[in-house]
Amino acid sequence: METNATPQPHDHPLKGLNLVSFSTSIKLLFSGYLTTVGVGYLIALTQILFTHGMADGKFGLSFDDIVYSYYGDRTSSSLEGKLNGSMHDKAPDEDRFRIIQWVRDGADEKEYTIYIKPIIDDHCVMCHNANAGSLPDFSNYANLAKYASTNTGATFEALVRVSHIHIFGISFIFMFVGLIFSFSTGVPKQYKYAAISMPYVFLLVDIASWWLTKLSPHFAIFIVLAGTGMAMSFAYMWCVSMYQMWIVGPVLHQEDARNALLRDD
Repeated sequence: METNATPQPHDHPLKGLNLVSFSTSIKLLFSGYLTTVGVGYLIALTQILFTHGMADGKFGLSFDDIVYSYYGDRTSSSLEGKLNGSMHDKAPDEDRFRIIQWVRDGADEKEYTIYIKPIIDDHCVMCHNANAGSLPDFSNYANLAKYASTNTGATFEALVRVSHIHIFGISFIFMFVGLIFSFSTGVPKQYKYAAISMPYVFLLVDIASWWLTKLSPHFAIFIVLAGTGMAMSFAYMWCVSMYQMWIVGPVLHQEDARNALLRDD
């Protein structure tokens, strides 16, 4: 049954279902989420810089850092890598060199008892003890000797744990960021489709590349490319969404009658 209802004065015929035309309450809801995950993304990048960025002993994330983190430096032990990297300032150079030389000489238990244990007790066991939780216990020879062996990078157990956390967590982030961005208008279809779908592709490539780099360092380049792709997609959707909500409408005073759920441009 058709009706010819007369538009009421409070109706807004030019407003559609899109970021420009949403009410302020919806814009505040979306903006609060985008701002929070944006800050979280920056903190995550900083955390990567400090956890993986020192793997080669130099500050700053490099290709070698990625290789050392997943494939390892198989010419040296993980203990030596830490002493030359993130643990560099935890002991005097003379003591660090003594431990490194002990590792390179085969990590003999008798030499450990005489020369190395006093150094470990003075500089390491305050953090690396039986009550340290996630940190390895260096209060006895057996545990320390495990880290004196060749550094093969991340363990398969660690990769399983981190992989499932990243897949679930990051996919949920991009689902909501993509949902907000899907209400944008005036964006060419090819850009809109790519920005929404490609983060999931990049995420799967990133996770798969961790495992492949564990087997061969040549795959580390895909970690760089996938991480860059995710960051670019996130930044693009974030900027377009915030621009349309707070600049196009409130500042430029433009109205948009398009329904973003019924058309994609």
